[in-house]
Amino acid sequence: QVQVVESGGGLVQPGESLRLSCTTSRSIINTYTMGWYRQAPGKQREMVAVVIGGAKTHYADAVLGRFTLSGDNAKNTLFLQMNSLKPEDTAVYYCNVVLYKGTTGSWGQGTQVTVSS
Repeated sequence: QVQVVESGGGLVQPGESLRLSCTTSRSIINTYTMGWYRQAPGKQREMVAVVIGGAKTHYADAVLGRFTLSGDNAKNTLFLQMNSLKPEDTAVYYCNVVLYKGTTGSWGQGTQVTVSS
């Protein structure tokens, strides 16, 4: 079982930035996938950005060009830099770590991001 802890959420105004952190109990290098998902009130959880095999990244169309994944292997941490935030980015953001193909992976407790003027 992988322990996953998110942090970095908060309340910001439209156009501002936030950086979310996802720290795990295992190395982030050898994961099958690792990434960020979000769930807004009344909506289903959706993929935001994932890294596959520690190398290939994939972003949702809604965040492409505004959000960027990066990692600190020494700290087992994956970051999500979110720029030019919009009110529609408001959601609880969750980190998911999948060690092996075919498994559901481990989720963190989530961190709230609110974009409002």
